[in-house]
Amino acid sequence: MIAIGLVVADHRYQHLDPLRSTLSVVVHPVHYVAGLPSSFARKMRDHLIQREELRRRNRSLYRDNLELKARLQRSEALEAENVRLRDLLGASLRMGDRVLIAELMAVDLDTYRQQVMIDRGASSGVFVGQPVLDANAVMGQVVRVDPLSATVLLITDASHGLPVQINRNGLRTVARGTGFINRLELSHLPKNADVRAGDLVVTSGLGGHFPPGYPVAQVAEVRQESGKPFATVIAEPSTHLGRSREVLLVWPLDLDTGEKVRKAP
Repeated sequence: MIAIGLVVADHRYQHLDPLRSTLSVVVHPVHYVAGLPSSFARKMRDHLIQREELRRRNRSLYRDNLELKARLQRSEALEAENVRLRDLLGASLRMGDRVLIAELMAVDLDTYRQQVMIDRGASSGVFVGQPVLDANAVMGQVVRVDPLSATVLLITDASHGLPVQINRNGLRTVARGTGFINRLELSHLPKNADVRAGDLVVTSGLGGHFPPGYPVAQVAEVRQESGKPFATVIAEPSTHLGRSREVLLVWPLDLDTGEKVRKAP
């Protein structure tokens, strides 16, 4: 009966509203505490979902970043290769002789042997004694030919000698290898020879293998030592022996007929 009376009084006259308001304030902490587990569970679920989403996005971005870096590296490599090939093409146009581009397959640059292997051989018309250049200067000459490859002896090999001349005054000498890729020695020059640091050294055409006028090196040092009959002249090769990846095989052209000349080894 009391409950029915309270319901009627509340419904008809709203006498219990102040009491309900007071009780709601008292019960609010209970509701808050009772709702903590479900609220915490929802927040943890959202947090885990967000973390997993972030991880998924990070993995995706990481893969995309690796792919883009790989493409960028390939693009840079292709750009550098294009620059080298343009340099070689420009060098071949300046030379006027028949040329063929070859790539290095192996490099041997120790003190006792300075040679490289290229991917062109007898099937491409390569012959022993053929001049080999890069985009800057004389690099060496072919010493062995196989059907699909060839071995090139570099001008810095200790056993190699190249007839050259000083471009400024035509003074002839021989550029001998020293076993170091950044050093040549110009032999048998008298102490009073007109040679200066910075002089350009070019092929003289003597010896029958290299046509005249190709750049070889630049004089780096001239020493006149007592007790020696000749001056010590050190030259730095103009070719990039340690960095070249492509080379030029040269078939000199006969000046009278304009035909390709093949020198005998």
